[in-house]
Amino acid sequence: MQTNVITARGLRRTYGHGKAAFDAVEGVDLRVDAGEVFALLGTNGAGKTSTLEVLEGLAEPSDGTVEVFGLDPRRDRKQVRSQVGIMLQSGGLPAELTVREALAMWRGTCAEPTTVDAVLAQVDLTDRAAVRVGALSGGEQRRVDLACALLGRPRLLFLDEPTTGLDPESRRATWRLLADLKAAGVTMVLTTHYLDEAEALADRIAIMHRGQISRTGTLREIVDEHPARITFDHPGLPLPSLSDARIDAQARVTISTFDLQTHLSELLGWADRHGVRLAGLDARAASLEAVFLDIADAPESIGAAR
Repeated sequence: MQTNVITARGLRRTYGHGKAAFDAVEGVDLRVDAGEVFALLGTNGAGKTSTLEVLEGLAEPSDGTVEVFGLDPRRDRKQVRSQVGIMLQSGGLPAELTVREALAMWRGTCAEPTTVDAVLAQVDLTDRAAVRVGALSGGEQRRVDLACALLGRPRLLFLDEPTTGLDPESRRATWRLLADLKAAGVTMVLTTHYLDEAEALADRIAIMHRGQISRTGTLREIVDEHPARITFDHPGLPLPSLSDARIDAQARVTISTFDLQTHLSELLGWADRHGVRLAGLDARAASLEAVFLDIADAPESIGAAR
């Protein structure tokens, strides 16, 4: 049984030629396992869209290899495409068609489609079937885009910002739908600007920056590599020595630690003994957001994949 649905090795995507050439993707290695939700996150201009287009078979890599179900997604497009659903950032369906007409049109491109009624029910748009696409809200249009991706009963689903424009209730409903698809064995590659979405849905996460993968692993693996932080206003007297913690004693003190509970307890004990009030005290465990922001703020040299 095949466990790797997607494998990329040394993936590179270059735009332009000669001195004007720009490497949007610089030697990316990644894998997506069968039945998992893999979140590909990235800072602006990180190269995730360029990477996705190659994985989806929409663009040729400048270098490296990509396999989807053990096949080349461009050379073996007919075999691969019938097993794949793609939800792009913008679906571009004709605005004058009704939702049902648009889905019926899209259904004609699928090898072994499910019914229009089935996907309307999946994305909770049954009561909007007779409404023209152009008259839908932005969130409803995203749900139509998702319905199109589901029509072919895909084994692999690419989801590019699937909940952009959705209200909180619709976002949660989409999360439940994606959880059901995962339970049914569908493999998913997800891009999102909502970090809580990646935390809630993804089995593994890769964070891209400047064309390379800076972090990859489960949420716990990524977060555990990152320190927790304690911050407070400097009290104006020498601070305690906290073993294995890094202390940046500016006007606003920042303590970076991999042992938050111990060091916070030591700090509070020191403050009690000295009668010090730690104004603006804030203690935060490591989070995906903290890791993401540190990568975004880091210099170019951070790009080495881990």
